[in-house]
Amino acid sequence: MRLETARSPDKSENNFMANLEGLRTKAGSLAVDTGVHTGRSARDKFIVRDEATSRSVAWDSNQPMEPDAFERLHADMRSYASSLDLYEQTLFAGADPEHRTEVGVSTELAWHALFIQNLLIRPAAGVRFSSAPELTILVIPSFEADPSRHGCRSNVVIACDFSRGEVLIAGTAYAGEIKKAVFSYLNFVLPGRGVLPMHCAANSGPKGDVALFFGLSGTGKTTLSTDPDRTLVGDDEHGWGDRGVFNFEGGCYAKTFGLTREREPQIYQATRMPGAILENVIIDKVTLEPDFADSSKTENGRAAFPLRFIPHASPTGVAGHPSVIILLTCDAFGVLPPLAKLTASQAVYHFLSGYTAKVAGTENGVSEPQATFSACFGAPFMALEPTVYGRLLSERIGAYGTDCWLLNTGWSGGPVGQGQRMPLSITRLLLQHILNRSLSEGPFRRDPRFGFAVPTAVPGVDPSLLDPASTWQEASAYAAAADHLVQLFQQNFERFGADDGIRQAFPQPLAHQPHNSGLAG
Repeated sequence: MRLETARSPDKSENNFMANLEGLRTKAGSLAVDTGVHTGRSARDKFIVRDEATSRSVAWDSNQPMEPDAFERLHADMRSYASSLDLYEQTLFAGADPEHRTEVGVSTELAWHALFIQNLLIRPAAGVRFSSAPELTILVIPSFEADPSRHGCRSNVVIACDFSRGEVLIAGTAYAGEIKKAVFSYLNFVLPGRGVLPMHCAANSGPKGDVALFFGLSGTGKTTLSTDPDRTLVGDDEHGWGDRGVFNFEGGCYAKTFGLTREREPQIYQATRMPGAILENVIIDKVTLEPDFADSSKTENGRAAFPLRFIPHASPTGVAGHPSVIILLTCDAFGVLPPLAKLTASQAVYHFLSGYTAKVAGTENGVSEPQATFSACFGAPFMALEPTVYGRLLSERIGAYGTDCWLLNTGWSGGPVGQGQRMPLSITRLLLQHILNRSLSEGPFRRDPRFGFAVPTAVPGVDPSLLDPASTWQEASAYAAAADHLVQLFQQNFERFGADDGIRQAFPQPLAHQPHNSGLAG
């Protein structure tokens, strides 16, 4: 039996409650638990290697699956699904009609059907679809894959056949797999259509000026792009084509750990609206209120809701060409300045590097920061070689004269455990100056290791915060940490081919040399 759910969120909610798939919170949102899988199963994602993908996919960062194995998995999942009531619908990915992709989604769970309605773009009444969607996704969490038969690693599998436009997801109820399957497909097909796919947020100002926010989880991408004084185009996935930027999605999948009404009022309010889905968020059994401070299940609790739940969200999901690109990082080493202006080559270098730093889990007693490099700020979803996306970004920056900045939301005065994280109020103030273009002319100093231009004075900001070396108690400790970070950047970038312009952006260590915060640009 097939249950049609397109354009019918109420039906999905009713089925959700009838199937006892979760509970309704006091405010009316829907709370679900995904079991043991509370995040993406990156090691269980595969791309079918065939004539179309063998030479184009970056196989050093993507796992291959043979076509025969995919066929067996496809047949077995379809046979298994014949006894299930699947929720089927067709939705759009891509707000720009010129680059819109029809996506057919079949799910075992009603809440997965509502989730993808929230995250993709629901068709307007009267819209006619083609005879078959360009991409189809089958999601059956209760089906367990067989590694010996299906060519996978475990009973969990995310199998992508880009040539046929099919994705199979089994063994996991984590809904982010559905969202990212769509993104992975678009990252494969859109560069060939002249569109740069981007893992970034986007917003626009009152005068139509557009800003892009690239950043890995925990760097503040959603928090900073959701600005009540600007129109939110989208918080996670966009394309940049000849007509400008467009959102791939129609919803938001926001992290909820630590969410408060005071820090992020728009997102907090959206989580309380009927139709929003709270994934792996602890709910008080008596009050039915969510506890966003409780990470006993996971720190990766999520809220999935339509962008229309954000009061200042764009109704169209499209905008012009970006005037500003902001690369976000959370440097837990305490080395990078809170703000730096990048040349086009430096922007591409840091885009390909995709750097942030995280603190290892306290459960094993490790407290040293760990560097994370994720090419294009989304390596798990970039099917092609990262330099393909880097070249497209370079071309667009050059064509539209886009300003580029590095905004560090991490630590100052030392690494984690010694220094302090940059206050959100300071980060927001720096961002405000970026967006109103008040810092474009300086004054700047040149960072002696990374080469980018660092402001020496920003209205409303203590000048000492702008120079990370001056916030450390010992200059030699800062120098050692900075040289170490430079070496990590160099080691990571060895796998990329780069032209002379990008090579000029390579950072260089200054081991055993004193830091000169006044080095002229």
